[in-house]
Amino acid sequence: NDVFGTDFTIGFDTAVNTALDAVDKIRDTAEAFERVFYIEVMGRHSGYIAAEVALACGAEFVAIPETQVDYDALGANLGKMRSTKKSSIIVVAEGAAPGGAIEIAKTMKERYGIEYRVCILGHIQRGGAPSAKDRIQAAVLGGAAIEAVINNQFNVMVGRIEGKIVQTPMR
Repeated sequence: NDVFGTDFTIGFDTAVNTALDAVDKIRDTAEAFERVFYIEVMGRHSGYIAAEVALACGAEFVAIPETQVDYDALGANLGKMRSTKKSSIIVVAEGAAPGGAIEIAKTMKERYGIEYRVCILGHIQRGGAPSAKDRIQAAVLGGAAIEAVINNQFNVMVGRIEGKIVQTPMR
């Protein structure tokens, strides 16, 4: 969801739902083995997918490229929770830190001794059948792009902002 000129890029909803489905399955394993799982999702430059997934799945923490990872706060929160909750889900956008989820997990292990597992979803999110919302978005924006060409409107990107079709100049 990192393209200017539209509220939601085509594929955003599919990527979020694919990641959410995977996190739901991983949570079962995390609980069974009492582990902290760091789950890396798409988002080299934008944490929008990670934030949506974290909110939807009830993750204990999210790391995004727009902010620095606060290892001390994460360690303190995980430490507090360990007395009542033995598993945690940490959602990490791939660009949240150099080395992504793997390096964040290693740093947490070194500093706080917290056992972990890492799951990188990147390629899983990039494939598969699009959600209904993304299919409709593609159809609507494709139709709007054809209308723009018919009306001799070029060098614009067609998008949706607040539900309305908009054209953003490409120059």
